[in-house]
Amino acid sequence: MTELLDAAVDEACDEIVRVGTSLFNRGYVHASAGNISARVGDRHLITPTDAALGFLERDRLALVDAQGEQIAGDRASKTLTLHRRIYAADPTARFVIHTHSTHLVALTLAGVWSQDDVLPPITPYFVMKVGHVPLIPYHRPGDPRVADLVTARIADHQASRTPIRAVLLDRLGPVVWGPEAAAALAVLEELEETARLWLLTDRRPEPLTTDAIGELRATFGAAW
Repeated sequence: MTELLDAAVDEACDEIVRVGTSLFNRGYVHASAGNISARVGDRHLITPTDAALGFLERDRLALVDAQGEQIAGDRASKTLTLHRRIYAADPTARFVIHTHSTHLVALTLAGVWSQDDVLPPITPYFVMKVGHVPLIPYHRPGDPRVADLVTARIADHQASRTPIRAVLLDRLGPVVWGPEAAAALAVLEELEETARLWLLTDRRPEPLTTDAIGELRATFGAAW
């Protein structure tokens, strides 16, 4: 069992480094902004505090146990509490990404569509791949109160059978999650692209109609 866990941790380390490099190379992250984590059994891997995601070193990633105590690597990101609470609130989550993506931060500065939906459903793939994204009011980076707000939103949407895959932190950017790295990346990319489209068009496009969204629900199981 220990060997299997160690192998899973090694694989998760490689995945975090790969994702960080990809995000940096494509302009989704800059400097030391943002963080990435993975759940491995009852342990968590997370990027170190103030780490540059484009230049991660796998042996320096922070490994914490089930109680949140660090057992290896450099000092864990100050958002560790938020990541751990997301994993606890959504059992399907295995990979979490937080970035300060330009267009999504700009959206919070220019004004979101609504507190419950930061962007309108203007494209079918936004509805299918992202879904509802609530705004989380501004708190300083690493403030543990943010975890309470995010997990409350997760619970609300689970109760309404419209599970969320992301939230947007006011002035700080998106936090997205999924069952694996590829799924979390897909949410982030579609979310940032939709924000870019919305801002490029001066926030003028009308949302998809109720009938159009109903068709996406019926055909693709969209959670909207």
